[in-house]
Parts: sequence; C-alpha cells; structure tokens
Amino acid sequence: MPRCTALDETNQHALRKDLVALIGLISRAQDGTMVVPGEYLEIVILKR
Repeated sequence: MPRCTALDETNQHALRKDLVALIGLISRAQDGTMVVPGEYLEIVILKR
C-alpha cells in the first residue's frame, strides 16, 4: 500500500483508519466490495 510520507507513522495509521471507516459508512456494497456514490463517475473496487 502506498504511504503518505508527509505524515508520521502514527498519523498514517490514523488516516488509514479514518478513511476505512468513512468508506464503510458510505459504501453500498454488501459483499466485501466497495460501491460508493459519485456525482460524475462511479467506480467499483474489488479486493482480491
């Protein structure tokens, strides 16, 4: 996974945790994939 080098390791983990939580709130998928609404484009990402 790419890292954000502008943040120290503690804040990198906190950001990742926050983003995963946000995705969990807005994702419409029920099968472990991510489906989120988009105003211009919708993308479905499959975790393999």
